[in-house]
This record gives sequence, structure tokens and C-alpha cells, in this order.
Amino acid sequence: MKKNYVLEVVLIEIIFFMLLWLWDEYIAFLLTLFFTAIAAGVLLISLIAELLERTKVPRNYFYWLAVSACVPLAVAAIFKYIL
Repeated sequence: MKKNYVLEVVLIEIIFFMLLWLWDEYIAFLLTLFFTAIAAGVLLISLIAELLERTKVPRNYFYWLAVSACVPLAVAAIFKYIL
């Protein structure tokens, strides 16, 4: 039985980005934009490639990329608008 580590990775990403936002907002903002753009770009290209030709890439790959693109934005929204 395979164990899915998505929740653990999400928590690690949240902790990393929260510590980054607490340390320096400017660097956190730049890294948030950078990581989100890279993850979203890779996700978009992967989805287009998957639509054009079916591959043997597991479905979890797409979930990981989507989570990696959304978590930094969610942490940034929390720090910018709530705190």
C-alpha cells in the first residue's frame, strides 16, 4: 500500500513560507511569485501535454503541482490581508 504524503508536504510548505514572511516580506513576496509562477507554468505545460498525448504520469503529480502553486499564494494572502 502506497502512502500519500501530500498533507505532510503542504504543512512543510506552509511552515516554510510563513517563516519566510515573518523574516522578510520583500524576499517572501519575490519567492512566492517565483515559486507560484514556476509551479503553475509546469502544471499548465504538463496538462497540455497530457491532453495531447496520454502519458503514464501518475495523477498525484498534477495534485502536487497544483498544491505547490496554491500554498504560497494562500500564505501570502494570510499575511497580507489578515495579519
